[in-house]
Amino acid sequence: MRLTILRSLLHTPEGVRDIYNQECARKMVLQENLQNILKQYGFHAIQTPTLEFFDIFSREIGTTPSKDLYKFFDREGNTLVLRPDITPSVARSVTKYFAREEMPLRLWYQGNTFINNSSLQGRLKESTQLGAELIGEPSVDGDAEVIALVVEMLKAAGLKEFQISIGHVDVWKGLVKAAGLDEETVEELSQLIANKNFFGVEELVEPLAMEEALKELFRKLGDICDNGEELSRALELAGRYPVIQGAIKRLMDLYELLRYYGVEKYVSMELGMSSGYRYYTGIIFAGYTFGSGEPIVKGGRYDDLLPYFGKNAPSIGFAVTVDQLMAALTRQKIRIPVENRCRLLVYHESRRQDAILNAKELRLGGEEVALVLWDKDKKECDYEAYARRFDYTETIFLEESGRALNCAGADSSLEEKEGGGNP
Repeated sequence: MRLTILRSLLHTPEGVRDIYNQECARKMVLQENLQNILKQYGFHAIQTPTLEFFDIFSREIGTTPSKDLYKFFDREGNTLVLRPDITPSVARSVTKYFAREEMPLRLWYQGNTFINNSSLQGRLKESTQLGAELIGEPSVDGDAEVIALVVEMLKAAGLKEFQISIGHVDVWKGLVKAAGLDEETVEELSQLIANKNFFGVEELVEPLAMEEALKELFRKLGDICDNGEELSRALELAGRYPVIQGAIKRLMDLYELLRYYGVEKYVSMELGMSSGYRYYTGIIFAGYTFGSGEPIVKGGRYDDLLPYFGKNAPSIGFAVTVDQLMAALTRQKIRIPVENRCRLLVYHESRRQDAILNAKELRLGGEEVALVLWDKDKKECDYEAYARRFDYTETIFLEESGRALNCAGADSSLEEKEGGGNP
């Protein structure tokens, strides 16, 4: 019975996993590379709690359905959740600490999020997000800067082939309003669009009573616009519908600015793009690459989110799902270079002082050294195999004889090594 319990303790709950050794090292290097790009763009780090009040992710904000949240109570009876999304937490924090700031804020974060996905979906329930928020910038220039930043981050990760799909929530909202559709039809069309079933959209819309220009716009929801001409045609069709026209005009202006950044080959405009986050109010986007069934990055404009907390600040942001990005890089056989510089110093008990003093001197000089006391029941080959398993670059043995022997068999006296400053 006890053995059964102990075995069960070795497993993680469904949807979470351990990350260790080289995989963990690669993840940390990847995150550092992404952070460096964020810093180049002038973004500053922020940390928010893993635990938040339930109301931070309420239905009014429209982030994650209540059934998918990890909920529990504190001692005072407050309902808390493990954060499913970090953007509302940043919005809360900015409202609290930067209430009077009138200039734009550039903030980046890194942390784990928790969503109680159905086991049938095969998704991780805990994942690492690394993202950024541009707070207090309403212009299309802000949209362009954030999307250009995303492109540079994915390039820094090592990706060569990826695409950022860009849409605008007002295209869909404007179509629904202009066509005067009932709730049942809107829901059915929403599901079809979410599933990328644009043939089903055309089939459903065709018999409905509406202007031909609107039907043509519905048919264009499945188009991928990678040049200004296609957007210009959509703008002509939207001539009598100011909400749709404004959204398409914003996309056209954004595309022009992305050309200035030199990233236009990585982006495409999709009029039928949708998002599950209800707080998005304008531009929305998602990044895709080979080897990942899910987007590796999601983002958009959320001009009404901070006002919900009490600060009038239009904003745009995104989050890279680091685990999805890692998986894509692995499947594309793109190596994340990890620099292994640590040496293994194995010493006999009689050489304890020598080992500690020399390791200390090496570390003061910026070197990496791991100390291991020699186990009399083990041989040199055991330590050599241990060094290979954990990627130590060199193994040095401090023998009882007073001579240092590395794993390649070359030896020299400790006194000679100490005279040079290294063991």
